Amino acid sequence: MLKLNVNTKESALNLAPDTPVLWAIRDGLGLSGTKYGCGVAQCGACTVHLDGQAIRSCVTPISAVTGRKITTIEAMVNDKVGKAVQTAWVAHDVAQCGYCQSGQIMSATALLKSNKKPSDAEIDAAMSGNICRCGTYQRIRSAIKAAAAALA
Repeated sequence: MLKLNVNTKESALNLAPDTPVLWAIRDGLGLSGTKYGCGVAQCGACTVHLDGQAIRSCVTPISAVTGRKITTIEAMVNDKVGKAVQTAWVAHDVAQCGYCQSGQIMSATALLKSNKKPSDAEIDAAMSGNICRCGTYQRIRSAIKAAAAALA
């Protein structure tokens, strides 16, 4: 049994230590907001926070995260920055198909927690690991700027 702290709740899961965090979250805990995209940490759909930093959960084994805090998209509604990002996402009509959006929001939230007023270049750098197949990158940047302004 491995213990995971997900969204401030401790859970014991009977999974192999090399199980990716993504599957522990989705299958072990039933939290379906974090998406499987590519399985090789290239698309960003599986992004969660580990001790406040954005990570790719599809390639991170649960053995590497025991004793640390994992935060998923489900907890963003209770997070001041996460809620501001989600509100801006809706106001700027960012999502089209929506599949990548949980990962996008998690990366944007991590960015704004570490940089309260990012430049276009800093936004592009922070979001570069997140692929949006619908190509809503301009709206993503606008929403991040709006969330930053709302939090200022």
